[in-house]
Amino acid sequence: MKLVIAIVNNDDSAQVVSALTNAGFSATKLSTTGGFLMTGNTTLLIGAEDEQVDTVKEVISKHSSTREKNVPTSAALGRGLSPTDVNLTAKVKGATVFVLNVESFDKL
Repeated sequence: MKLVIAIVNNDDSAQVVSALTNAGFSATKLSTTGGFLMTGNTTLLIGAEDEQVDTVKEVISKHSSTREKNVPTSAALGRGLSPTDVNLTAKVKGATVFVLNVESFDKL
């Protein structure tokens, strides 16, 4: 058994969770904040059998999109942001996915 941890952009999270549910997977949804862009994300915890991991990753990939975001320059770090600090554009991937081995799984 595997634990899939997927960090998804908030804009995509409802669609990803809905698609996972329709595919027969359940997910625990956590609100998180990214360190680099300092924006809200959704972290999903999904339990899956070893042979289902590729399907989970395909569903996540299909329903999360890459986008461009304006990010603060390093000069803004530590002193707060002003409108002139947000002047760099970064390409943000749709999701970051980790797959971990699960030693045991119990519903209590």
